Amino acid sequence: MLKDTIAAISTAAVDGAISIVRLSGDDAIEIANSIASINLLNKKSHTISYGFIVDPITLQEIDEVLFSVFKAPKTFTREDIVEINCHGGRFVTKKILSLCLMQGARLAEPGEFTRRAFLNGRIDLTQAEAINDMILADSNENMKLAIHGIKGSVKKLLDPLLENILDIIANIEVNIDYPEYDDVEMLTNDVVLPKAKAWLDNIDTILDRAQSGKIMKEGIRTAIVGKPNVGKSSLLNALLEEDKAIVTDIAGTTRDIVEGHIHLGGLTLNLIDTAGIRDTEDVVEKIGIQRSLQAMEDAQLVIVVLDGSRPLDEQDDELLEMTKDKTRIVVYNKNDLYEVSDGISISAAKQEITPLVNKIHELFDHHKIAIEEPVLGNERQIGFMMKAKQSMLQAVEAMENGLELDLVEIDIQDAYTALKEILGEVHREDLLDTLFSNFCLGK
Repeated sequence: MLKDTIAAISTAAVDGAISIVRLSGDDAIEIANSIASINLLNKKSHTISYGFIVDPITLQEIDEVLFSVFKAPKTFTREDIVEINCHGGRFVTKKILSLCLMQGARLAEPGEFTRRAFLNGRIDLTQAEAINDMILADSNENMKLAIHGIKGSVKKLLDPLLENILDIIANIEVNIDYPEYDDVEMLTNDVVLPKAKAWLDNIDTILDRAQSGKIMKEGIRTAIVGKPNVGKSSLLNALLEEDKAIVTDIAGTTRDIVEGHIHLGGLTLNLIDTAGIRDTEDVVEKIGIQRSLQAMEDAQLVIVVLDGSRPLDEQDDELLEMTKDKTRIVVYNKNDLYEVSDGISISAAKQEITPLVNKIHELFDHHKIAIEEPVLGNERQIGFMMKAKQSMLQAVEAMENGLELDLVEIDIQDAYTALKEILGEVHREDLLDTLFSNFCLGK
């Protein structure tokens, strides 16, 4: 499959000023040359040449283009690459692609250019994932996280851990090969065990920081909860600065969850306005309340909205009890009708929500450290890191129970392999198929 020359449209499938048709493989330059009005075979690498696309059968000129020629190995895929910069009409772009396919190229699969870059050793798997993150980035913070990943920040994070494991294994191997070299018990307690425990401490730090990275990348799952008619929907609209949710004086207006997303000074909130929680006989409203309770359970932040113009009642107390173990912010709404002496007081209807916004930053701004320091980029990477941790924990337990070091080494080797899987230096084809299938066609 890597021997094929692949081609795809690498720009969006919309009419625009410019489109790019990309080819990669041993025959990329020859195929492009077969439909070019100029000779590309003698062009130097990393040069751009002006010419026309010509149908090799009818000899009809198709488009005026620029040919960018890149010769292996100093290319993204470490293969010969040609990029044809044409006018951005969908018809003409597809016509040029079809000519490339007619001359022997194969249509690239989603993410296949990046997959080749990985398989040819140009990038590791974390860098490949970061490239996709850059394409999907929807905020300045996500863009920064992606660029760190593209520059190889995860590999820099893992290299010391891999070196430390090799050091531990080396100490064990010396004892296995030369049993008279050192006292086994002393080697275990004075050398190997402390190194393993220090390694676990470093892993815990990385996993803690990974949660910050996840929050910065994916956003904070935020549920807005409260009784009917306390102003939850008004608060959602105030945060979003749009009329997303219907607001009326009728209790039970919101019968299902309403969602929205907001970038709040470097933080992303994935907001859920829930149905008012109360006792009701309405079948539809009951379903909405059940969904509200589930959303509250799943949330990373719960904003409990109370009616500041009325005394707290039994339902308010019950809601406060239900959320006491969650990361939460209790706000008293309707301060335009009644002034609250303590607590966070807002008026969602008048969009006076600054105290709430300040509290959100107070709770979550520390996660911004992930933008400045290397972090694991996604659940796959975190999962393998946790697998490595579990293997090392088993090794530590075995050493503390006095097991033979050659048996302990099996778990330590497993930890090493799990870290290698993060980088893709040990991988399965089905994993790669799943990962790169999420990429854009032509990337």
